[in-house]
Amino acid sequence: MAFVKVVKNKAYFKRFQVKYQRRRQGKTDFRARRQMVLQDKTKFGSPKYRLVVRITNRDVVAQIVHAKVAGDDVIQAAYSHELPAFGVNFGLTNYAAAYCTGLLLARRTLAKLGVADKFEGAKEATGAYAAVRTKKDDQGDDEKRFPFKAILDIGLARTTTGARIFGVMKGAVDGGIAVPHRPNRFPGFDKAKKQLDAKIHRDRIFGKHVADYLKQVKEEVAANPDEKLNQFSKLIAAKIAPADIEGIYKKAHAAIRADPKKTLAKKEKKAGQRKAYNVKSLTRDEKNAAAKKKIATLRARLGK
Repeated sequence: MAFVKVVKNKAYFKRFQVKYQRRRQGKTDFRARRQMVLQDKTKFGSPKYRLVVRITNRDVVAQIVHAKVAGDDVIQAAYSHELPAFGVNFGLTNYAAAYCTGLLLARRTLAKLGVADKFEGAKEATGAYAAVRTKKDDQGDDEKRFPFKAILDIGLARTTTGARIFGVMKGAVDGGIAVPHRPNRFPGFDKAKKQLDAKIHRDRIFGKHVADYLKQVKEEVAANPDEKLNQFSKLIAAKIAPADIEGIYKKAHAAIRADPKKTLAKKEKKAGQRKAYNVKSLTRDEKNAAAKKKIATLRARLGK
């Protein structure tokens, strides 16, 4: 029998170092986080903010976060499920909704800091790329106040061209927050020419891709009226035409800028007694009374 060397012996396990919990769970890239969180010693503990973007199956989450020793502190947050308050009642996870969520976060953050009127950002979404002004790249020509800066934190998401996380970032930049970035991951960027087609990006921001697909679905429904419809049921029920979608997003952008603190009204609790699934414990007298009643019922039934 050949000799087999035992690699995982006692010495191995004595020196084994367990990874962080969120690394074991596959939730956090600590190498990337360390670079985003570390601050220069010369800045004496001044906060370093991150624009945290997470996209689930039903929601877009955008937060401004500051890392502290005790844990991350969320300065401000915006969610795509809040967009119905601004007139967007459908498609809460597409690129256009992601842009609206980023814009909402930016306006809320700047309003909280009291500088919303000084940094208005891009008043109209054109899809064009504009470099943000930061202290690192500043030449000293402009003596105005620097805008609020945040670093994009996308977690474990893939940085593919046209991804919705960059829609949130574009919304935040247009809303007045300085997020250092380049245009090579926006929809419409030509890798060969190394330039961004602003029209393609603008169409995506205003949901033209949604309108085109809605038009196609409506044509298919008209051709096969007996076939069951799964896509765009809310839009068709609300009688929203493909041509109306751009106007809905334009109104939403204006509403967000007018009042970013607006939220959905809380649902009223239904009147009535709640169902109690736990068994109520009886006192001794109640148990004796129940037993006597049961005996009396049995005697009456047996005729004794």
